[in-house]
Amino acid sequence: MKIRPALWLLIWCAAFVAVAATPLPKNFSAHTPGAPLDPGLRVLSIPKIKPNNFSLVDDAGTTVLKIDSDNSAASLGLPLQFDPDNTPLLSWRWKISHALVRADINTKSGDDYAARVYVFFDVPLASLSFTDRTKIRLARLIAGSDVPTAAICYVWDNKAEIGYSRWSPFTDRVRKIVLQSGGAHAQQWMVETRDVAADFRAAFGIPPPRITGVAVGNDTDQTDEKVTTWFGDVTFAARR
Repeated sequence: MKIRPALWLLIWCAAFVAVAATPLPKNFSAHTPGAPLDPGLRVLSIPKIKPNNFSLVDDAGTTVLKIDSDNSAASLGLPLQFDPDNTPLLSWRWKISHALVRADINTKSGDDYAARVYVFFDVPLASLSFTDRTKIRLARLIAGSDVPTAAICYVWDNKAEIGYSRWSPFTDRVRKIVLQSGGAHAQQWMVETRDVAADFRAAFGIPPPRITGVAVGNDTDQTDEKVTTWFGDVTFAARR
């Protein structure tokens, strides 16, 4: 059976949700540089696409996650489950070696990013269109019952304006939002805080359901480029 790209995205998400029953992983900063990845994490790769390389490294005395992408793609799943009504503020910091050159957020062939952060949500299946329900049911037949039904994807793009937002070219169950763009801040740590509840409501037009996970990564498989990305700790908090 040939699996369409949009369906693979849902199945890929399910591979992450499957680790939700494991203990919460420690922050990257709680590990020793060079240590193996926390067993509560999961490398999320796509069949027939070379995966990225992940490692824990020292950066100015703090352990961070380093992701090397070379015509490859993968993300690291973090089982951080939260109620967006209680703790909607997602914070992290990220740094890139350089901006990509040939990426294009508006096309499938250019759908690569120097850095990205996914937040997965469990929208009730009954509220979706017949087409979306069919896709997700098929994905759940293949991957299990925990396939998430929606995601917000924050990206470090190469040329789109900061704040630009659009649906993934592969599926309208993933909304992309540009937080950083270009190489002006390459090699610099950039700190982000997003109200994921507000972002979800703006994208999907409904109250946010429970969050079923977060994933951090980068990808260069469409444009055959190279990039290195670093991530600091990822946390959720209540509004002040």
